[in-house]
Amino acid sequence: MTGLCGAAGLATAGCVVVVLAACVGISPGGRGGADDVRTHARLPSASEVASGLDTPGAGPLVYPATARVDVRDDYHGTIVADPYRWLEDLDSPEVRAWVGAENGFAEPLLAAIPQRSWIVRRLTELWRHEHYGLRSKPVPIEAGGRLFYAQGDGRQDQSVLYVADSPESPGRVLVDPNVLSPDATIALADFEPSPDGRVIAYALSDGGTDWQIWRFRRVADGRDLGDEIVRTRFWGLSWAHDGSGVYYSRYGERPDGRGDDTSQPKIYFHRLGTPQGRDRLVYEVRGHPTRVPRAEVSDDGRWLVVTLYDGGFRNGVDLIDLQAAAAAPTTLFGAWDALYAFVGAAGDELFFSTTRDAPLGRVIAVDARYPEPARWRTVVPQSDVALEEANYVGGRLIVRYTKDARALARLYGRDGRPLGEVPAPGAGQLAGFAGRGDQPETFFTYTDYLTPTALYRYDVRSNYSQLYRRPDLAASTDAYVTERIFYASKDGTRVPMSITHRRDMPRDGNRPVLLYGYGGFAIPLLPEFRPQVLAWLEMGGVYAEANLRGGGEYGEAWHEAGVLARRQNVFDDFIAAAEYLIREGYTRPARLAIHGRSNGGLLVGAALTQRPALFGVALPVVGVLDVLRYHRGNANARQWSTEYGLSENPADFRAQYAYSPLHNVRDGACYPPTLVTTADHDDRVAPWHSYKFAAALQHAQACPRPILIRVETRPGHGAGKPRSMQIEDFADQWAFAAQQLGMRVPE
Repeated sequence: MTGLCGAAGLATAGCVVVVLAACVGISPGGRGGADDVRTHARLPSASEVASGLDTPGAGPLVYPATARVDVRDDYHGTIVADPYRWLEDLDSPEVRAWVGAENGFAEPLLAAIPQRSWIVRRLTELWRHEHYGLRSKPVPIEAGGRLFYAQGDGRQDQSVLYVADSPESPGRVLVDPNVLSPDATIALADFEPSPDGRVIAYALSDGGTDWQIWRFRRVADGRDLGDEIVRTRFWGLSWAHDGSGVYYSRYGERPDGRGDDTSQPKIYFHRLGTPQGRDRLVYEVRGHPTRVPRAEVSDDGRWLVVTLYDGGFRNGVDLIDLQAAAAAPTTLFGAWDALYAFVGAAGDELFFSTTRDAPLGRVIAVDARYPEPARWRTVVPQSDVALEEANYVGGRLIVRYTKDARALARLYGRDGRPLGEVPAPGAGQLAGFAGRGDQPETFFTYTDYLTPTALYRYDVRSNYSQLYRRPDLAASTDAYVTERIFYASKDGTRVPMSITHRRDMPRDGNRPVLLYGYGGFAIPLLPEFRPQVLAWLEMGGVYAEANLRGGGEYGEAWHEAGVLARRQNVFDDFIAAAEYLIREGYTRPARLAIHGRSNGGLLVGAALTQRPALFGVALPVVGVLDVLRYHRGNANARQWSTEYGLSENPADFRAQYAYSPLHNVRDGACYPPTLVTTADHDDRVAPWHSYKFAAALQHAQACPRPILIRVETRPGHGAGKPRSMQIEDFADQWAFAAQQLGMRVPE
């Protein structure tokens, strides 16, 4: 699209009818003049909305005007209107003006909420503690006798990369991204030390993008080499055993020369000291344009394990013998019948976790010379709980499981002999256990809803763990407790939920509750400490987290029960969680907020459009809200088709159209107060999802409950977002919810 009055470039299933009857202005003037609105309007409080009080300046909000164009798509005989299609053209002057108008409208309203200043102060205090690790590297990595780790002191916007000569010695700074940009939006995204620990490869992300730039730094003097690797995302890199270079997945350039092609990377080898343009092509997928390859070198340098991804239910694995000159890839797992994840190798024997013949997961050993399924050896059989991940460290297997949305880890010998449960400090979340097959110890982290993430040192051979580092928190959590309950969903399915609240909380049906969910991509929601949740509790709130179908809490079957035509199960589980909280006397609809991000933003959007009267506030964050078009303009998003389906398929379209939040907004309805938040640089879930949804809600809203959208203009989907911006973001959301739910902040 070349602008609001330009020609629309549309690609949908079937015929498209496009009529641009007029070029409608999108100035902030709205339906009555933005100057008056911005100067005098304020958000109506919960009591004002409930009582219909005619308070000066607190009447129905007059939103910035949003043009509606006559765009209609024919999906298999069903005509679907898309009046906000023009908002998909993110770089057009009209869309930028619209974002500016909506921000100019929402920001002063949010800033004027009385509770906000306390929330900012308290979040700043609660965030001011040590943070260990990155999502990609939660624990220290040992290489060449040194430890490499990321850490933040709670005052810095970004975590810093350190190196230490031993676990007992203090670390020194290797890479500090806080000095790389004035707004602190360049983040350390990942790192990999060379096997001898002399060079560190580190990845930077600028402005929250998923795209990464890899650089290489000498550990001895902290100076960068001249090497740089670009056009990478998600898949990391893996060092050659001799430290001469790295294997990595690189995306190409678009045929039109306008940026990167996100459709399918190829695996290259980069030799240190040479330009990226001379990197050697090692592996490419042929004949399957949606399969994505990722390379990993075994600890001994013998094998290059190429894992192929295409959706979330099954994958393939090819193998290259790096000791054989010009060896061609051989297929290890090519049936695409299950999931296979490389764990480690001991000579010719390779360990994988898999769902093959084990929907809850097991660990198998495969001889690379004889990979036929009949020769596979089961090392760790399927258990009664879901296998989340396995690691091969110190000649033993550490296997992490999820049991009723709590983590536990078990130790096994290479022969499968059980060696006990890994000592853990509580029933929360465990992460880490990275290491090599010849490494005697490793590290893991522990956290729960009331315990900030602590780091533990673990001796594999003795199965002994000890506290290594624990942060100092500017608060006590002793006054709170987490309940573990189970409730029945609409179809009778038993669903777990955690509820955290004050120990002395009255069950009077009037507590302000924040209900959070995700329900997708086989990701289990496990207990995790979050400063913003503690602030919510200190405001007198209750925090509930529901473990919905579509996640990974109970293995493959639990995941499959929440995808494609079964996705309504996820929304039913979430709605049933809300009904449980009301029925059991925790809260009532007017004091119940719902919150979710990304796939969880879709969850919130679906819930608020299906049951608007059930909720007092809705907070969809960076959500997938136009399910019919989520894969348009983002080739990587097609990997989500095993979750959502594709609207080009008639059966998928029918399921999507029934729940897609954007397409279920009804004119004349009364929706709960809603604050939509996104970022204009989000290249994972395009911000136009949020733009279109907010515009549709503002147009449809038939009662004085506010519908606002707040757009960050620098960060992306959330990874690497500076601490200060996170605080401002949560302050907006919590203040909005607090005002609408009638919450008071502590004196």
